[in-house]
Amino acid sequence: MTKLFLSTILILALSFSAFAQADADVKKDQEAIKKVIQSAYVEGIQNEGNLDKIDKGFHPGFNLIGIGQGKQSWKLPIYNWKESTKKKLEEGKLPKKDKDKMVSVKFLNVDVTGTAAVVKLEFYVGKKLTYVDYLSLYKFEDDWKIVSKIFYKFPDKKD
Repeated sequence: MTKLFLSTILILALSFSAFAQADADVKKDQEAIKKVIQSAYVEGIQNEGNLDKIDKGFHPGFNLIGIGQGKQSWKLPIYNWKESTKKKLEEGKLPKKDKDKMVSVKFLNVDVTGTAAVVKLEFYVGKKLTYVDYLSLYKFEDDWKIVSKIFYKFPDKKD
């Protein structure tokens, strides 16, 4: 009876340790994902126009997917988004200097399963909530990469 009790305690302790390690790994991945999004998306594309940060955090096959009227949809590959960013740099629109136009995000959910993740975040321009974004990421050998984005744009309020 004592051996059975000790075996049960040992199994529970090992199980708890395995769950604790898995939870620590998920938290580590969640933090890495937030850093990639902050660096590549918020700083790289939105606020600074830093092409190196964009290249580091976005997968070359990335697509931003949006919807138009009816059943129409459109996509913007990362290479086109980068070209738009380069143009904004050349025009002096980036890096942003006006705090009322700076982009920030609030992470609502970072869901990780193995090497796949989906992030839901609020996207602010200044203090104005403008979008809710859904970003998909994969963990590659070198790091997490953003592979796609869909979004909801809040309608402009008419005063």
